[in-house]
Amino acid sequence: MNETKTDRHMLDGLICPVTQGTLSYDAEKQELVSKTANLAFPIREGVPIMLIDEARKLS
Repeated sequence: MNETKTDRHMLDGLICPVTQGTLSYDAEKQELVSKTANLAFPIREGVPIMLIDEARKLS
């Protein structure tokens, strides 16, 4: 499997589309996590998918 390198500087500039709060980067799962919104936004082929409908709810 070819892994795409994710630009950490780009990720640092992104905010949660629900809360406008900060996101943490989970490199292992390739997700941006909003603890406040209890959502994890996927990163696919190096591109963050910041759509609420695509986010995974955290348990």
